[in-house]
Amino acid sequence: MKCMHCLVEFHASKDEDYIGKDVDDHWSIFRYDCPSCKRMNLFLVRGEGVMGTRMYIPDSNVRVVTPVRPFGSNRPPCPAEVPDSIASDYREACLVLPFSAKASAALSRRCLQNLLRDAAKVKSGDLSKEIQEVIDSGKLPSQLADSIDAIRNIGNFAAHPMKSKSTGEIVDVEPEEAEWNLDVIESLFDFYYVHLQKLRRNEKH
Repeated sequence: MKCMHCLVEFHASKDEDYIGKDVDDHWSIFRYDCPSCKRMNLFLVRGEGVMGTRMYIPDSNVRVVTPVRPFGSNRPPCPAEVPDSIASDYREACLVLPFSAKASAALSRRCLQNLLRDAAKVKSGDLSKEIQEVIDSGKLPSQLADSIDAIRNIGNFAAHPMKSKSTGEIVDVEPEEAEWNLDVIESLFDFYYVHLQKLRRNEKH
């Protein structure tokens, strides 16, 4: 697994503390100790418990996993070059992802729109048209252009004009779609704020 503190991959050795059962399900705490940073990764786990030498929740019976230490998702940190106003939406979208894919997607769409306005200098409009303007400019690598184009199809976003105009609209999305939104934003951060700024610095020398 990947440590949620330092993002280093390590072979996971799990400890489980079974908490008990209530009207909703069985509950446990799964613990993974990172050998690199020496910190605990803790998850609240909901699932079907079974009795062995003690009560526990097998991996195959897990229904919901919620990170509790550190709180939030194990996304990489935002590059220092990204403006705070944009970075704050990204961080919040990452933070709420384990709890609400819909809220995370709404925040990441707002982050994407502000990013395109700041870095790509698109004309203000609805998000769908701003994405199209960036694609038509031909300045993005083809794979990245295809990725932001696909964002319009997540949650059938482009099919609803009012949703396109209000980026914060709550749209039904799958958790994988919300996470993929963040993957695309990370790639755009790297392209606009890290890669291009590095090129500009090199041109000055």
